[in-house]
Amino acid sequence: MAKKMVLLKIDDRTISAPEGMLVVDAAKLAGIDIPVFCYHPKLQSVGMCRMCLVDIGRPLVDRATGQVVLQEDGSPKIQFGPKLDTSCTVPVSEGMVVVTQSEKVAAARRDVLEFLLTSHPLDCPICDKGGECPLQNLTLRYGPGTSRFDFDEKKHLGKHVPLGELIWLDRERCIQCGRCVRFQHEVVDDPVINFYNRGRSLEIMTQSEPGFDSIFSGNTTDICPVGALTTADFRFGARPWELKSAASICNHCPVGCNLVYNVRREVKSGGGAVIKRVLPRQNEGVNEIWMCDKGRLGYHYVESPDRLTHPLARKEGRLVPVTWDEALDLAARKLKDAASVLGVAGGHLANEDMFNLRRLVDGVGGKVVLHSYMAGGEWTLSHGLPPASNFGEMGKGTVIIVAASDLHEEAPIWWLRIRQAVQRGARLIVIHPRPTRLDSFASRVIHCAYGAEAASLAALLPELGDAENLVILFGAEGQTLGGTRALALTGARLLDAIGRTGHPNSGLIGVWPAANTQGAFEMGLRPVEDLAAHFKAAQVALIAGADPAGDDPELASALAQTPFVIVQELFLTATARQADLVLPVSANPEREGSYTSGERRVQRFYLAIPNRPGPRADFAIEAQIAQRLGLEMEGRSPALIMGQMAAVLPAFAGLSYQKLSEAPAQWPIIGRADLYFGGTSYDNHQGLGVVLNLLPAAPLPETLLPAAYPSLGLLVVPVTRLYDHGRMLVDTHLLDERKAQPRLSLHPETAARLGWAEGGRIEIQLNGQPAQLEVHLDPGVPLSAALLPRSVGVTLNAPVNIEIETT
Repeated sequence: MAKKMVLLKIDDRTISAPEGMLVVDAAKLAGIDIPVFCYHPKLQSVGMCRMCLVDIGRPLVDRATGQVVLQEDGSPKIQFGPKLDTSCTVPVSEGMVVVTQSEKVAAARRDVLEFLLTSHPLDCPICDKGGECPLQNLTLRYGPGTSRFDFDEKKHLGKHVPLGELIWLDRERCIQCGRCVRFQHEVVDDPVINFYNRGRSLEIMTQSEPGFDSIFSGNTTDICPVGALTTADFRFGARPWELKSAASICNHCPVGCNLVYNVRREVKSGGGAVIKRVLPRQNEGVNEIWMCDKGRLGYHYVESPDRLTHPLARKEGRLVPVTWDEALDLAARKLKDAASVLGVAGGHLANEDMFNLRRLVDGVGGKVVLHSYMAGGEWTLSHGLPPASNFGEMGKGTVIIVAASDLHEEAPIWWLRIRQAVQRGARLIVIHPRPTRLDSFASRVIHCAYGAEAASLAALLPELGDAENLVILFGAEGQTLGGTRALALTGARLLDAIGRTGHPNSGLIGVWPAANTQGAFEMGLRPVEDLAAHFKAAQVALIAGADPAGDDPELASALAQTPFVIVQELFLTATARQADLVLPVSANPEREGSYTSGERRVQRFYLAIPNRPGPRADFAIEAQIAQRLGLEMEGRSPALIMGQMAAVLPAFAGLSYQKLSEAPAQWPIIGRADLYFGGTSYDNHQGLGVVLNLLPAAPLPETLLPAAYPSLGLLVVPVTRLYDHGRMLVDTHLLDERKAQPRLSLHPETAARLGWAEGGRIEIQLNGQPAQLEVHLDPGVPLSAALLPRSVGVTLNAPVNIEIETT
């Protein structure tokens, strides 16, 4: 329901604003800036800093009659208060008059700034915030110009204090606005930092082990209005005015967070451009102005010295460098002569790469499959979130179901947005065999057995008939490919049963293992149960952006039986080491392209740094091979490839890079010119993306409900951890202390039955490979099950029952 609008005057300008909106926001909406420090449009108002003081008058009301007192000209008589008001705590009202520019207001601002500067160090020349510091900017604009206090009288506190290994605190610079503490408490529910002491001795302190134990910690450096908080990654790294910015999309998970790469040229890179930091870019339909620390810090793979730089061909049993012409000619010749070709695509490829890969393999009569441990995407095409859906609008009347997924680890921003939806009145139901961080704000938690998630979801049907909106997110924990397919199908049938398919803010979302797994399903790619058999049957395998040999020893063995293997990769992975031809590819910031998020939003990413000599974009490699086969294929412009996709893919009809680049106005208004309002997050001029239209639904098959796993010993379940040992995070050494360790987590009773103790070392067989692991006791793990993080040097992508002799 639309909010009632009220009329008020701000600096003699009559404006209209929604009833209940704060004065500071109403002014911002009208293009009038009121300076702030403690206020932030994403946080609750506290009125701590007093920087936003303004003069507010209201129509005078006769107490006897309750009527507004009128002046001789018929206009309401305005009564101003004896003191100034904090515009961040006062809501607008009909007839209100606000004065933001007067000597009284100017004097108050000068006083506030002078007071803040009595305790602030004069270290602007060496402060990391210099050049984008709200305190510096507002002092120059509103400050007294001179100080009445001696430098020696300033309060001196600890500098360069680590709040953990990721965030540094300079206590002298802190102006006690509380933004960082409030963000951690209010927004992300990680109350791991807090205030300590009072008055001028007040300090920010961490109260967790490890220090500042939050996956969203970097956001506090964005909203800090001074240089008190800085990231260890960027501290003393560069000056803001030295940096150029390029818009991009995070490629670590299916959320599709909008971000900006800040780059500059450096001597240490031979004069080349390097990424200095990553900041969030506003997209209120995706990540608002936040991002997780993995997305913020996980870019170092781009500049890794281990990147492939030359094509490699196997000669006399060894991979040796060859020219691009030699490599492309060899690839074309092998594909042309092969009786059977198998294409394998990974979920990190861009849409344009997958499109060209499919066209190339189709052109030689082959088949392309998706390499993924998760299925079910065929149901998101017809039952996903339709356009006009937005987590930010979900609240009362919305039911959100999360099944078989630990969102805090797998898709942090979705976890955050669902938490906010619950705070607005949405009802959350969690279906999971073990406790997760979703449980604390769920209306109902169903702790079922592993393998019984689909049955538990189907059983909810009688309870959901009155749901105005229904969103179902499904994951892969404890699931085989068939299990995730059954879970997705059950969700689709549930949406149909209550009539919410195609309804705005209702739909099915896959918590995919990669940034563009949804895009692969849109291209018609599907994972297969018997990928090993496909490798054995193929004469040529063309693998792009996937590492099946590194993910599964059985696939490595099968791949060894494929006569010729072509791999397109960033690094010499286990699959690349088995290949006969390796083609180096460009990283995300070195090229353009698009991803399709789990919400089916197609978004552009842009060139941030020049492509290093050697690697080429995946789509260009496919096109250059195709040209040698006499196939017409676009290989120069991803924008032209998008046009071809729009012509042949029904869901992409009407899509273009121009459409993806449209950026309508958003609220709150975040701009680099007023860093004090929204922080250092970037506004968005490069496009909010487009949510794909739903495809017509084919008749759904009967729901397949796989039985729970039988107790045949110990069920070892792979679980996703945010900070994993995947190849894209290996070079981010700042996260080494937080990366998942090779530990097997068990319930204490299960461990006691097996004779294992906390911290003990064990060796077990998993999928035929020995695994040496440390034992960790966790009462949240189901009995007769054990949890093992993915990507810890042990290959396990689906649950496996193992027999263990008890002591």
